[in-house]
Amino acid sequence: QVQLVESGGGLVQAGDSLRLSCAASGLAFGSYTMGWFRQAPGKEREFVAAISDNGGRTYYADSVKGRCTISRDNAENTVYLQMNELKPEDAAVYYCAADFSRTLYSVVGRYDYWGQGTQVTVSS
Repeated sequence: QVQLVESGGGLVQAGDSLRLSCAASGLAFGSYTMGWFRQAPGKEREFVAAISDNGGRTYYADSVKGRCTISRDNAENTVYLQMNELKPEDAAVYYCAADFSRTLYSVVGRYDYWGQGTQVTVSS
């Protein structure tokens, strides 16, 4: 059974940083592209970042480029999202997802497995 468990969310002030983690189990982690998505109330789930199976390639949404860094530790079956200079518009539930392909997709429907999400709240 595949499980993706996010952690690290919380309430922060604008300008602060957060590091989200996603621990994976039940899959060959090193064979999967991993992605981070977010969903704010009343909005569709949107792409944030993706990283290739070996960590050699990354891809970011324009809205977070330069402020966020996605990384992974295949020995620990964990993917991370470091978020800096947080803005109120970054507030959302953040989800990690796994895709068994070598393409870094930004489309929700391309990902095979999803976590339950972790809440990020940013006060102004």
